[in-house]
Amino acid sequence: MKFSDAEWQLMNALWQKYPATAREVMEHIPNGNTWAYTTVKTMLTRLIEKNAISETKQGNTSVYQPLVSQQSARKSALQGLVDKVLGGAVEPIMHFLIEEKKLSKKDRQKLIELLEEMDEPTREANDDTHE
Repeated sequence: MKFSDAEWQLMNALWQKYPATAREVMEHIPNGNTWAYTTVKTMLTRLIEKNAISETKQGNTSVYQPLVSQQSARKSALQGLVDKVLGGAVEPIMHFLIEEKKLSKKDRQKLIELLEEMDEPTREANDDTHE
């Protein structure tokens, strides 16, 4: 699922607190954003049309909540970036994370754990074939 920068801001606000009204969404948008209430409502309508959020009525008030998880949306966005910008190559991202971003010790350990988890099914499959 593709989101514009503005839609990402609304989705991040909804992932922080949901269900939420348009005004509550506005309260969770980073400072410095001066969108009018009607602009936020229009963008929320677009997110409904994308099936990213749902809308229910409580009296005259619309209440919104995400239909897409933050993890799923991030995964889709990152896959799109890798495919579109990097031609499917993962190495430039790895280089950035390791060299440019200066990963913390905790982040490096988490990366190692994730890489090791990726190898676990392979190890188990190899162990089964040698019995």
